[in-house]
Amino acid sequence: VQLQASGGGLVQAGGSLRLSCAASVHTFTSYVMGWWRQAPGKEREFVAAISGSGGTTYYRDSAKGRFTISRDNVKNTVYLQMNRLKPEDTAVYYCAADEESDYYPSKSGMAYWGKGTLVTVSS
Repeated sequence: VQLQASGGGLVQAGGSLRLSCAASVHTFTSYVMGWWRQAPGKEREFVAAISGSGGTTYYRDSAKGRFTISRDNVKNTVYLQMNRLKPEDTAVYYCAADEESDYYPSKSGMAYWGKGTLVTVSS
C-alpha cells in the first residue's frame, strides 16, 4: 500500500484547504482511510476516518462540523476538506490506511502511512 498526500499549505485563520491522498492499493474499498496529524512537539493524533464504502465516517471532536472526509473509490483517493481553520490546526497531516477487518474507531494507529503534508494556519 502506497499513499501520497497533497494539498497542504499556508492559510489564514478562517480559511479552507482540501487535502488529497492517492492510494496505490489492489482493492481500495477494502481499506478504511484516515487522516492523522502531528503538531510540533506533540504526539500524533487522529483527525478523521472513513469506511471502505464511504458510508461511515469518524471524526475527532474538534474536527466535527469543520472538516469533512470523503473518498472516491474510482480514483482511489481520499479527501479531507477543512473549513474554518484555526491556528491550532497547524500540523503535518498524514494519510493512513487500515484493512477494514482490522479497524476500530478507538485504534491508536493504522497499518499504512504516507508522507505528511504540512498545513500552517496563521492567526
